[in-house]
Amino acid sequence: MNSNSFPLSNRRTRLNPHIRNLTKEVTLSVQKLIQPLFVVEGISHKEIIPGLTGVYRETSHSLLKQVENDLEAGIHSFLLFGVPAQKSEKNFNYDFTSQQIFELKKRFGQDIFLSVDVCLCSYTSHGHCGILNDSLDHVMNHESVDALADCALAYANAGADCVAPSDMMDHRVLAIREKLDANKLHQTLLMSYSAKFHSGFYGPFRVAADSAPKGELKIKDRATYQIDPANPSDAYRSSMRDMEEGADILMVKPGLPYLDVIKELTHSIALPWAVYEVSGEYAAIELMAEKNLINRERAHLESWTAFFRAGASMVITYGARDAAAWIKNAEKNI
Repeated sequence: MNSNSFPLSNRRTRLNPHIRNLTKEVTLSVQKLIQPLFVVEGISHKEIIPGLTGVYRETSHSLLKQVENDLEAGIHSFLLFGVPAQKSEKNFNYDFTSQQIFELKKRFGQDIFLSVDVCLCSYTSHGHCGILNDSLDHVMNHESVDALADCALAYANAGADCVAPSDMMDHRVLAIREKLDANKLHQTLLMSYSAKFHSGFYGPFRVAADSAPKGELKIKDRATYQIDPANPSDAYRSSMRDMEEGADILMVKPGLPYLDVIKELTHSIALPWAVYEVSGEYAAIELMAEKNLINRERAHLESWTAFFRAGASMVITYGARDAAAWIKNAEKNI
């Protein structure tokens, strides 16, 4: 049998851009992307975030202009991180972030879907995601959950469409859902960072949100409350619990190092799934592109495709605001 006798069953569907588009199993859309936003109290102008090209620590004024630009670029879904100037160890004041939520919804209304990160790391003087005990060697779960529920309520009252607890305290989803419902905020969605790993890829974010653990602490990192990268079964248990406690959307964070976890969880738990392409993942591509070691647009699109291929319903990425242009360029060059 000569080579011409073999059927080209695979390659025939790769021959031209038309058939490649028709047979494509994953199609990227800006409607499935969420753009993170950082708004910082007390700064006089927007500030660059190292590694995150085109993403800034915004002022209250520049934030509104940035969202206006993002809407023009086709992005309507956002994840807001508020960074207050005043830090404390308990009895937190949520007014600054709440005011930003109010102003965004007043200006843009139903044109935007506004999720707001619920955590204490930007509020605490020590940078941990909860309230520490007197010995500074342990994050107290129940006290932290109470504060997080108060935070979520403040954001929901200010107009957030969705609250997104990222702290990884036990049973905070139940506490938040009960508090929202008790205050007749039944329509506020709850997106849980249910599978958030103790990752080394969070560096640029911690600069953006002023959220790195700091000071003379006996608990130096977040390993006691974030998931060990070697324990995927922990991610399943945490996600199942959060689903049962009332989460509407679940999340895996980071993305690329956990594609196996994404695939397993999205097939096992029938809720919408978000994947967060975290700052270190995104910055790695940006830094390689600066050195001409990678095609920037192609690499970002390939990463997003991997998340959707693994089962993501939506992707949180710092490049959402560039997605429409990148996708259009890719379609021209297919």
